[in-house]
Amino acid sequence: MSGIRARFKLDYPGFSLDVDLHLPGVGVTTLFGHSGSGKTTLLRCVAGLRHVAGGELVVNGEVWQDADTCLPPHRRSIGYVFQEASLFPHLDIRRNLEYGLKRVPEARRRVGLEHAIELLGIGHLLKRKPDSLSGGERQRVGIARALVVSPDILLMDEPLAALDLARKQEILPYLERLHDDLEIPVLYVSHAPDEVARLADHLVVLERGKVVASGGLTETLARLDLPIRLGEDAGVVLDGEVAEIDADWHLARVRVGLPESHPGGPVNLWVRDSGHPVGHRARVRILARDVSVALDRHDDSSILNTLSATVVEVAEDSHPALSLVRMDVAGAPLVARLTRRSVSGLGLLPGKLVWAQIKAVALIG
Repeated sequence: MSGIRARFKLDYPGFSLDVDLHLPGVGVTTLFGHSGSGKTTLLRCVAGLRHVAGGELVVNGEVWQDADTCLPPHRRSIGYVFQEASLFPHLDIRRNLEYGLKRVPEARRRVGLEHAIELLGIGHLLKRKPDSLSGGERQRVGIARALVVSPDILLMDEPLAALDLARKQEILPYLERLHDDLEIPVLYVSHAPDEVARLADHLVVLERGKVVASGGLTETLARLDLPIRLGEDAGVVLDGEVAEIDADWHLARVRVGLPESHPGGPVNLWVRDSGHPVGHRARVRILARDVSVALDRHDDSSILNTLSATVVEVAEDSHPALSLVRMDVAGAPLVARLTRRSVSGLGLLPGKLVWAQIKAVALIG
């Protein structure tokens, strides 16, 4: 049985955790929320580092905890990446990696040492000691060490939190490679919007120890009953690929959503050229504040992206002057933040055909 079933309930002074989750058995599931929301506590329950009486944990059909079973941490097939890599200072990098490899029988080794080294780009570091590495290099080694134990699940507890912006930008592409190249499910704790937008397939939002939302990234972000703000605003994240490069204007056309054969699809969006080649997998983040709505198409404006859309839902926003409008664009969801006056003036109701306008400079390719 594919998937992860996690049910834990615990109480201690000042905090309680009460979760009941069914998560995908592949891809990256991000546990997202403010500090103190229960993200790390949940991760420690999965790892077996915190015992929860009466809890339940099943990982891709294997029971790790139920009424009769509770495997200790060393018997759970996990790789754990903390905020700090905690490498052995007296060993060089290769021996740090080989130390973790020794605990895995050869028959169970699904991620080879050389494969992990190549994925994380650390081949040139193997003869060096940890104290000679930068923070980003140490963390890449820590991730490689977690992978070589060939875990059934990889747990990552804010692995970039201790790094500055430059080091984060250095390591994010390697995390994207793990996402693309490995079939190991990942539980990734973060409160950083850019990490969620770039890495997550499934999103779990925690608040005060409870799950307030859980689902696929795109659909969860598009919900209006519980608008989730990744940083400065609500919005959506769409998966696609680079379809065209306009070298003259330093722009890229990203094809997102549905295949060419879908009626009205695919959705094409112009974004700033980030240097990715045609065919490269790309994600586009569209903030609600950067989407406007018109009843007729206008080609005489500075806005490059004008898309035919259907209003799906209109909901109140956090301020009484504002509304959130969810639209369907050839099967892809889009959310706009508009004034209630504009919603009324345009007569925006579910089923109404409109034109969604999105600035290219507002998109992240």
